[in-house]
Amino acid sequence: MLRVLQARVAAKVGRVRTRPLVTISIIAVAAAILIAALLLVVRPWESSNPPLTSDESTDSLVSPTAAPPLVDESTHVLNDAGPDAPVVVEFLDFECEACGAVYPIMEELREEYDGEVTFAVRYFPLPGHFNSGNAAVAVEAAAQQGAFEAMYQRMFETQSEWGEGRESEADRFRGYAQELGLDMAVYDAGIADPATLARVEQDFQAGVALGVDRTPTIFVDGERLELSQESDIETAIQAALAG
Repeated sequence: MLRVLQARVAAKVGRVRTRPLVTISIIAVAAAILIAALLLVVRPWESSNPPLTSDESTDSLVSPTAAPPLVDESTHVLNDAGPDAPVVVEFLDFECEACGAVYPIMEELREEYDGEVTFAVRYFPLPGHFNSGNAAVAVEAAAQQGAFEAMYQRMFETQSEWGEGRESEADRFRGYAQELGLDMAVYDAGIADPATLARVEQDFQAGVALGVDRTPTIFVDGERLELSQESDIETAIQAALAG
């Protein structure tokens, strides 16, 4: 199914590959700044955890001029409607208030179009949000135990309780994992594993390469939406289904 999804979205993201040179240069500079800032933002989760070395983070970078697929083997799929269904991909930040506002809309759409539309999400923690990286790492650690959706939902349901703070909320997020009944030894190991952070970076870098510069950024069947009102998402979905 992955190859089919990639083929469907790749056909409609060609415009990303043909951005004017000036725009690509601006994105490249912004990407370098954002990625460097991301590495600083996500590290407060545990001062005792070994950080990624500069070589490891550099080796994992995706060139901003090389457009990756919107979905790959590691992309978290919430609703899988099959290989012929339209695909909705959201790049999100768990601390982003706009993402929090879009969250219930996406949940309603997932329910309404269950079996008709595939919904997938990718991490894009913004450097200006102190705990967005911490939250993404926590969700990814939960995903390693099959609890991605539950932790994803918990983050948005509680965003008003921890968002916009300037101290690490890693302990709070660990508490969410306990409430979900996760194996805490496995969860803690996932948090400490540099590969978990690298997985978050992978989505972030893919977003930069695709021209993502804000959250939420939503693609419907390969087309990036310019959101002006909440009905825009459903309108795009209906067009994709009709089309």
